[in-house]
Amino acid sequence: MAIDVTEETFQQQVLDRSAELPVVVDFWAEWCGPCRTLTPALEKAAEARAGEVELAEVDVDANQGLAMRYGVQGIPAVKAFRDGEVIEEFVGAQPPRAVEAFFDRLVPSEADQLVQAGGEEDLRRALELEPARADAALALARLLHERGEDAEAAELLGKVAGNFEAEGLAARIRLGSDAGAPLTDALEALDSGDREKGIELLLGALDGSEDGQREDIRRAIVGALNELGTDDPRARDYRRRLAAAIY
Repeated sequence: MAIDVTEETFQQQVLDRSAELPVVVDFWAEWCGPCRTLTPALEKAAEARAGEVELAEVDVDANQGLAMRYGVQGIPAVKAFRDGEVIEEFVGAQPPRAVEAFFDRLVPSEADQLVQAGGEEDLRRALELEPARADAALALARLLHERGEDAEAAELLGKVAGNFEAEGLAARIRLGSDAGAPLTDALEALDSGDREKGIELLLGALDGSEDGQREDIRRAIVGALNELGTDDPRARDYRRRLAAAIY
């Protein structure tokens, strides 16, 4: 059953509680026919995920301040809160299947939990459940690369399209098969977590490299830059230098 929330209890029962788990709030009214149609689907979905998500309801007639605060213009309006903010929402009665999908987006899937655990068997199971899952493939490939099982790591990475870090690691594996100094030093630096040294050495190795190797060096640099993150103050300078070296 849903928790009846008012303007006086909203802070504690929804905003504060959403720091611990998602809280779904159903903005409704007694006179609203679609609201009564939607309620059983919401309750069923919440009950199936007991302990992972909570369901609350707000009577918009009795709590007009909350309705205005959250821009409720039509009901039923369903909003999911996490850490005090609305993260998902919909308006109007939805079929049970759509409600289930809405709740599924709020709680970690089995694959999500396995990737978070991060062990080799966890990652392999996550890929059984979701074969195209890039984060699981990349994490498993890193584990394999660390212990020298590059053939299997490369095979996994080959199934991940459009992920810069995966493409970068795959390029590093290819480069490592016949790398000489300074490429060897660059790859060892990246493997040890020293991205700054690794990127610097890779940038230096671009000059004079052959076309195929040059493309793999570029991919390795881009992957390392993606690991640094766009907020890292070094990333902008590295990207500028990479563009200058290529073009």
